[in-house]
Amino acid sequence: MKRVLIVTAAALSLAACATPTVYAPSTGARTSVGFSDYRIETGRYRVTYTGGGGAPMAQVADYALLRAAEVALRDGYDWFRVVDRSDRTVGGAAAGGPRVSLGLGSGGGWRRSGGLRVGVGTSFDLSGGPALSRTLEVMAGKGPVPRQPDVYDARDIVRVIGRGEGR
Repeated sequence: MKRVLIVTAAALSLAACATPTVYAPSTGARTSVGFSDYRIETGRYRVTYTGGGGAPMAQVADYALLRAAEVALRDGYDWFRVVDRSDRTVGGAAAGGPRVSLGLGSGGGWRRSGGLRVGVGTSFDLSGGPALSRTLEVMAGKGPVPRQPDVYDARDIVRVIGRGEGR
């Protein structure tokens, strides 16, 4: 029992090693932290940002907007409109969280030794929580920024979110 407690304490102490949330390109794996984007057609893009385990949704949403703004500016646009958005949860507690299992067995077998054997196993998700992801579909435009819901000035987004002023 002492051994189980030591292993459990060690696993819980490692829980502080959460996947960091960084603003950088994703490595391409389904649960990879970072952003990805692609052009659907001229002026229309799909942008996704996936945060590290435990990252707040507000940060994930900001980083998705920041990437959309960067893509718009990169391709010569001044503003963008979010036409669709979706959120998803990847891994972490949503995928099951900590688990403890108990196994029982009796003696016997080819050596004919007797007795009852008990085994305890644990598994912990050390990511710090579920990873949240936001995908935006955006349409970019040039000229004055239309005063409509979900329309953003790309330069303002980069200035405010890119420098951390919005958080």
